[in-house]
Amino acid sequence: MAAILTNLYLDRAQRSFLEKRAKANGTNLSVEARSAIDLYKAGVSLGELELLDLATRRAKDDLDAIVATLDAGQRRAEEFFAQIEAIKAGMP
Repeated sequence: MAAILTNLYLDRAQRSFLEKRAKANGTNLSVEARSAIDLYKAGVSLGELELLDLATRRAKDDLDAIVATLDAGQRRAEEFFAQIEAIKAGMP
């Protein structure tokens, strides 16, 4: 992509937001600004992004709960098989 140098005036909060996102994503302010513009150009609204973020957080919570349940089941299964091995070891 051939980038064209453009002056863009941001208020402090906007610049701070883009800088924080850039740091979190390992990018820079320009990349984050272009990404935001691409979303706007694609017709993605802030409300849609907020809904997507909420849904993603809820899905993560649900997946974390599933993983915890599976981990607990795995521990119970390992205990069960250890008991079976102990019983088999004690048999003549």
